[in-house]
Amino acid sequence: MSAARTSRKMSRGRPLFGRIYPKMAAGMDRGGMTERRRELLAGLTGEVVEVGAGHGVNLAHYPAEVSRVVAVEPEPRLRAQAQAAAAEAAVAVEVVPGVAERLPVAAQSVDAVVFCMVLCSLPDVGTALAEARRVLKPGGQLRFLEHGRADTPGLARVQDVLDATIWPLMVGGCHLGRDAEAAIGQAGFHIDHVDRFLFPPSRTPVSFHILGTAVRDGEG
Repeated sequence: MSAARTSRKMSRGRPLFGRIYPKMAAGMDRGGMTERRRELLAGLTGEVVEVGAGHGVNLAHYPAEVSRVVAVEPEPRLRAQAQAAAAEAAVAVEVVPGVAERLPVAAQSVDAVVFCMVLCSLPDVGTALAEARRVLKPGGQLRFLEHGRADTPGLARVQDVLDATIWPLMVGGCHLGRDAEAAIGQAGFHIDHVDRFLFPPSRTPVSFHILGTAVRDGEG
């Protein structure tokens, strides 16, 4: 791959999404998502990679036991905001360009990988999860907070229709109906815990979410 093509792939700029996402995230946090972010990160220690760190909204919530966060974000506008958030964080944070499918991190070098509202928008979820597995130490944790597949056939069909039409165009490539939990299991992780919840707390195609922890086994 040429240097120019690599640079384009690594930047993956989405300027419109970069402008609207911080406002969307702020609205979600006012509605109660902040507590879920804290749950996502609670108990982490050592070195952590956050994939698709966005504008750095999670950085304030990392516990003091984390020695370093590598915050990977491809969108330049969001990455600049994440750098500002990193300067205010209580833990050491390095904000770097990169994509989920090719993390700029050595193999088996980190204690945890965090995905927060990211798997829904990736073009290749399997490759991204394989990358997470590559950089994790044996026994390392995958933490995830993601959209979830609806639990009834009717709502799942609505998710599929939205995903095939307007929703990804409106919300930065997001797909509501992806089964992130199944994808994580298929990628070779053992899921320790998963909490399924509605946010907002009503049964709509956009409300299904999962929060959990998976572990990388010691093989490979």
